[in-house]
This record gives sequence, C-alpha cells and structure tokens, in this order.
Amino acid sequence: QTCGNCRRLEVHVIKVVKFGGSSLASAEQFAKVGNIIRADKERKFVVPSAPGKRNSKDTKVTDMLYACYALAEADEDFRVPLMKIKDRYDSIINGLKLNLSLEEEFKIITENFKAKAGSDYAASRGEYLNGIIMANYLGYEFIDAAEVIFFEEEGAFDADKTHKVLSKRLEKMENAVVPGFYGSNPDGSIRTFSRGGSDITGSIVAKACNASMYENWTDVSGFLMADPRIVKKPKQIASISYKELRELSYMGASVLHEDAIYPARMANVPINIRNTNAPEDPGTMITAEAVHLESEDEPIITGIAGSKDFTVVALYKNMMSSERGFVRRILGVLDDYNVNFEHLPSGIDTVSVVMSNQSIGDRLDEIVDAFRTRLQPDSIDVIEDVALIATVGHRMSYRPGVSAKLFTALGDAEVNIRMIDQGSSEMNIIVGVDNKDFQKAIRAIYNAFVEEE
Repeated sequence: QTCGNCRRLEVHVIKVVKFGGSSLASAEQFAKVGNIIRADKERKFVVPSAPGKRNSKDTKVTDMLYACYALAEADEDFRVPLMKIKDRYDSIINGLKLNLSLEEEFKIITENFKAKAGSDYAASRGEYLNGIIMANYLGYEFIDAAEVIFFEEEGAFDADKTHKVLSKRLEKMENAVVPGFYGSNPDGSIRTFSRGGSDITGSIVAKACNASMYENWTDVSGFLMADPRIVKKPKQIASISYKELRELSYMGASVLHEDAIYPARMANVPINIRNTNAPEDPGTMITAEAVHLESEDEPIITGIAGSKDFTVVALYKNMMSSERGFVRRILGVLDDYNVNFEHLPSGIDTVSVVMSNQSIGDRLDEIVDAFRTRLQPDSIDVIEDVALIATVGHRMSYRPGVSAKLFTALGDAEVNIRMIDQGSSEMNIIVGVDNKDFQKAIRAIYNAFVEEE
C-alpha cells in the first residue's frame, strides 16, 4: 500500500504463533507467553494448546478430560474430576488476576457430558477454555475453532471450506485467538485432528492469513541433529527444508508431523520452532527450500534419525531385470497381507523388501512362502531385527566422498551394514544395521560428520 504524499511502501507482516501445552500449563507460563506476544506487534494471531504438565508428576488437562468423560459415558459420577479440571483453569485465571469466570462454560460442558457429546468434544474443551483465557488476557478477539475449521462427512479435513471461511474471518481482525486441535463436522459436532494436534491448526491459520511466519513455541530451542538420548549434547539444526524434515520425521525423529506442516508448506510459509523458556534463542527455521549459507562451516548433514525392529527379505533371481511384473507381484503379496514396505532397494538381479516387524506380526513365514510361490526366486534370504538409520542433508549430493566417509565410520566402529539405500534426490543415505548396533552406528555417523568438523 502507498502512504499518502510520501508514497512510502508499507509492508504488513503477520506472524501466527502457536504455544504448546507446557508453555501454557500455569499462570507463570502464561505470563511468559504474554511477554513474548507483546514483544512483537507482528504476532497477531495466537493458537493455544490445552494446559500441559506443570511438573513430571502432573497430568495434562486433555488426559484429565478423557478420563472424566469416560466416567460420564459409563453413567458414573464425573462431577469431582470435572471440578478438578476447573480448578486448573481457575488457578491460571487467579494467577493472572483476570476478571473472568468459566462457571457458565463448565455448566455447558456438564450438560454435554451427560448428553454423551463424544470423546472428541471432551478433549477439545482443553484448548477451547485455554483459548478463552488467552483472549481475555491479551485483549484479543476469541474465535471458536468449530466456527472456522471444518471436516467432511467421512472425517477428512475440509481444507477448501476452512480456508475460505477462516481467511474471510481473519481479514477483518487485527488480532485473534483460535484454539488448536479441533473443528466441526457437517452436523456441527466436534471433531479433533487425529495427528498433529494444535500444530496443524497453527499451520492452517498461517495459510489462511497468508502469514510471513508461523512461530511454533514449545519447550525446546528447535530440532537437534540427533537423539540426545543417544548422542551426548548434539548440535542444534539452524535451518532445515520441508523435504529434509519429512525424511527425518519418516525415520522416527521427534519432529513436527507431516500433517502439521502441510498447510504452511503449501502456502510457502516458513516455520520457526522456538522455546518459550528461552525466547532469545533463534530456534530452528523450516523453509520450503534448503538454505544455502555458502560457507564451508555449514554442516554436510542436517540430521540423523532411525528406528529399530525391521525385517529384510532379499530376493535373488537370475535375469530378474528382464522379467516383467516381478516388482508388481511383490507388491501384490504385500497387499494380500496388508503389509506396507518401508524400502525396496534393488540391483540387476536382486530386490530387498524392507518391512517393519510390527506390520508383519507373526506372519513372516507365510509372507516368505507367498514370495517363493509367486516369484519363484533362485534364493531368499531373511534378515531379522534390523535397524534403519537415515543420514539426511541437502549438501550431501554436492560433496564428494560422503558415502565413503559414512561407510568408513561404520566400519571403524565395527558395525556390520546389512542394507544400503539412497534416495533419488541424493539427500539421504539409509543403512540397515543389526538392532544391537543401532546406537553405536548413530554415534559413529554423528562423530564422523559433526564432531570432526
């Protein structure tokens, strides 16, 4: 927009901020959140979670609501546990010295519990009530997520309707609070997101208002390059692309779920993971494309993640590459047994089917027999109790000797490699090792690429 006579170009920057349960567990944490929001006038739309644990022995409000509703569903007296939930909210209200009462809200909740409104309704009240408190505390407008976030009849998220209604609602507001985790069905009943929780609501709001940034505030200062339970004090990831994040998340890293970042990704909104208890930390930036720092100090790899308990079925057949339909028949067997494959590395005359033990259950012998009958391979090798480890980084394809360095590190650590698979993007290298070598392998890779730099 042009500013009168000076014709200065004004840029309206909008930030959406989501705060997790630990960030809103008490009045003290609420005050920290309030200071963070007020410190930046661009933080216009807030997505709160339900109060989390105040200490290690505490219970999350969402879990309290589930337990309370279970009593109601069983036609047992739920009033005492519901009043304990109310006490949690009253302690926040009183600690912040707000002129606010939730008496009427809890009367409505009581009646809806008696009417068996559903476990989704019960769980959603955690975010709903925290949203009311947050809006009152900040002086922002409150938007019930049930009015702007919608699901289809069969339960799928209705992205088009949500974007249309929510964007229209937000464009009329300077500031607002939209509670996370839930929306409404076509009949008006409440439905919660099955995965992603309040994170996905924040991403949806960021897309709807065309935000310049989606800040996801939690109790950690961003993502780490490896699991701190395995690697001692791993370095923090400063910047990561959506693709790198997806690779690490798929391999078991405790990062944002794909559903939670998808709306922001589609709108090309960068996500910043921040720490409520250390707001000065820059956190981790998630962007559509990898950030090239053009510096030799930039790590070659972005992160390392992995999971245990897989089985590899290696099929060998002479002239396999010229036999039409071979892979299709493999997939047919897996489909018949309702088993997903994790990876399918192949050579000229070999193909390995990597499956999780959980997916296989106790049917391994049946699946192998089916492979033998339908594919008639020359030989089948079965390797059980395999761990998969992914080394991910957009710079890996630009640096010579990365694979050699990784395999040398594992060899020096006396880790036997049972499988190798590299994605077509050359952004990750996946190795299979014995379960017993899982942690040793991750430490060896981390030390080779991070500690030596």
